[in-house]
Amino acid sequence: MTVTFKKKKKKSATTTKKKTQKFKYIKFFHELRIKDVPLVGGKNASLGEMIVALGKKGVQVPDGFAVTAKGYDHFIQGAGLDKEIKKILKGLNTHDVRDLAKRGAQVRRAILSAELPDDLKEEISRAYTLLSKQYEKKGKHTDVAVRSSATAEDLPDASFAGQQETYLNIHTDAGLIEASKRCFASLFTNRAISYRQDKKFSHFDVKLSIGVQKMVRSDVGTSGVMFTLDTESGFKDVVMINAIYGLGENIVQGKANPDEFLVFKPTYKAGYHKVLSKKLGSKALRMVYSKKKGKTVEDLKVSPKDQAKYAITDEQALKLAEWAMIIEEHYKKPMDIEWAGDGKTGELYIVQARPETIHGQDSGAVLEKFHLSKRGTVLTEGIAVGAKIGAGNVNVIMSAKDMHKFKPGEVLVTDITDPDWEPIMKIASAIVTNRGGRTSHAAIVSREMGIPAIVGTGEATKKLKKGKAVTVSCAEGETGFVYKGTLSFTLKKTHLGKLGKPKTHIMMNLANPDGAFHHAALPHRGIGLARVEFVINNYIKIHPLALLNFSKLKDKKAKTEIAKLTAGYKDKRQYFIERLAEGVAKLAAAFHPEDVIVRLSDFKSNEYAALIGGKEFEPEEANPMIGWRGASRYYDPVFRPAFDLECQAMKYVREELGLKNLKLMVPFCRTVDEGKKVLSVMKENGLVQGKDRLQVYVMAEIPSNVILAEDFAKIFDGFSIGSNDLTQLILGVDRDSSLVAHVYNELDPAVLSRIEHLIKVAKKHNCKVGICGQGPSDHPELAKFLVQHGIDSMSLNPDTVLQTTIDVLKLEKGGKKKRTKK
Repeated sequence: MTVTFKKKKKKSATTTKKKTQKFKYIKFFHELRIKDVPLVGGKNASLGEMIVALGKKGVQVPDGFAVTAKGYDHFIQGAGLDKEIKKILKGLNTHDVRDLAKRGAQVRRAILSAELPDDLKEEISRAYTLLSKQYEKKGKHTDVAVRSSATAEDLPDASFAGQQETYLNIHTDAGLIEASKRCFASLFTNRAISYRQDKKFSHFDVKLSIGVQKMVRSDVGTSGVMFTLDTESGFKDVVMINAIYGLGENIVQGKANPDEFLVFKPTYKAGYHKVLSKKLGSKALRMVYSKKKGKTVEDLKVSPKDQAKYAITDEQALKLAEWAMIIEEHYKKPMDIEWAGDGKTGELYIVQARPETIHGQDSGAVLEKFHLSKRGTVLTEGIAVGAKIGAGNVNVIMSAKDMHKFKPGEVLVTDITDPDWEPIMKIASAIVTNRGGRTSHAAIVSREMGIPAIVGTGEATKKLKKGKAVTVSCAEGETGFVYKGTLSFTLKKTHLGKLGKPKTHIMMNLANPDGAFHHAALPHRGIGLARVEFVINNYIKIHPLALLNFSKLKDKKAKTEIAKLTAGYKDKRQYFIERLAEGVAKLAAAFHPEDVIVRLSDFKSNEYAALIGGKEFEPEEANPMIGWRGASRYYDPVFRPAFDLECQAMKYVREELGLKNLKLMVPFCRTVDEGKKVLSVMKENGLVQGKDRLQVYVMAEIPSNVILAEDFAKIFDGFSIGSNDLTQLILGVDRDSSLVAHVYNELDPAVLSRIEHLIKVAKKHNCKVGICGQGPSDHPELAKFLVQHGIDSMSLNPDTVLQTTIDVLKLEKGGKKKRTKK
């Protein structure tokens, strides 16, 4: 009946099924389905559903049983606790933290001082004995986790998950009875009382079931959580997996910053079984079984060597992602899943699954965009939770007992939060913690409450001073920043459902992969310009030739830095390929299946020299802007080995990850012959134009690209007009010089005439033609000119996409009216 046992165990499972028919207050997991939420709560009903429905699909779930809500009522009503609880909570104001704490403690004392009914205790003990027989050969009680499962848990408009307690490594009859009573009492923790009252749930409409589940030996293995979407942006095409060493409570509590893996669903389902991207977490603590008297678990420090390794392999991450997709498909909604890896057997298990309650609902197609008017002095930074901005005076609270000192609208700064902190978290303007990851308590609660939070700063309680005004910004990608003072910011709301789709494709210019999932929520037709320079600068940081010639480097300081950054990579080439591929893949996945056009590296020599180890390989040029850049590097024997690495990364994204929507673009290609040489080098690296729909564009940013457009159109699949460089080279103006800035003008007739000519030639040869730059946003007359001449696409910075879409729709509509009149 359960997927976790070998064939020889089936007899025990069958015996359990027969005996469970005699229980009044107990249901074994294999007897439960999702419809049983009113009886056993969301967690337990889901476990039963998965064991029965998904076991045959390979999803492994440890067996167990539930003490039903009937058992809870039997205890509460039999002991007369319902009347006593009502009396204690009458007139409660949840915003008075001291009063809440006082009354909550009274309710819990009343529950803990009462005795469980004898018949309920007898049933719990008998069920535990039956469960133990499935796992233990010598008649001992097996180790179990005892979890609360509220009957109102995971409703669409309220998440009760995490409100009650969990007790791990319980392995005696007496221990199970005590843990069960503590679970019942935990229905009335301060945060649970506050949460129910604020959500307008009656304290007696929500009942508590208890789940007793066989422990997975993740204390000597690994554990974590995973979501079937990106928790920050709500992007639904990825599975996000967090992993740590030891028992999983440390992720929820935020005590260990986990490793993070992303798996892209569409390409995985198409047969490309690879991890999209991964990030190493510190994983500083491991929760294990305790041998100390009076303790069931304890935290141990993780060695630096183990911290530097991923807690799970790519193969394990992919297996978990596959299970996550199976679970999501079964429930037909985004899911929040807990998993555990048994260190004794090497097996993986799902230990909980519930609906994701924040992004899983339809938001009404309203896009909120926060924008910081101007950056200030950064006081600290960490992992951004959500994409909002908040401001207020700092209040550093280090202990839950001091919560009464917190005032509404302040910025809560602390080491770490747990559910006891929720009464003040909901009144904070922002939350900043030293510890925690994207799935820590602080992150989960702040998302649900719509409060900006930055977790895992490592130093917030030292860097931020009580009473000082700060601005907390989560609107700049995956990294959140705490700025000194109150900075101005704007909030723009757009009803996306009201926007039409212009005939002219509105694409985006993007560089930072960390913001890709957020930006993909904007109306778009893909990425028209993805700049790999950002990925190389921020993900890699090292000059590619310094990696290839590592053993010969003269710069000792650079060599030390490179050794540190590439720790774990025996092959330095692989470091460049993997890191570049990861950044590009995230961009391509976010906008899949729309085109993502990646411009190959276009560093100038002075910019390349600024990379670690770069000075040994770069010339000093008087005018790098028109020097050794773009295409001229790719076939040069000196730089070609570096470009080969770039090609291998792009090939990996397309062929191994299956992101065929990735297209490539050659920048600063001065001559047709140069273009042919570059295409030849790409072909030698396996990037064959036309194979698997691979298209190669050329940047039209040099007058020669326009003058010989007919010839360039014969070897490339499309043009992307780089209006900044094209303007400066047509007008002979250094765009960075203030002395001639008044001459620089993208609307100059000389520039517009060349753009018009290029569009005509591209149309003639059935080549795609677009423009990448802010010109159409900055100059409405340029947008009008481009639309009138039939340009295929405009690629813009994300912050101007919405307004330009609206403007282009109006222009296209106006054009239709004119033609009708004629």
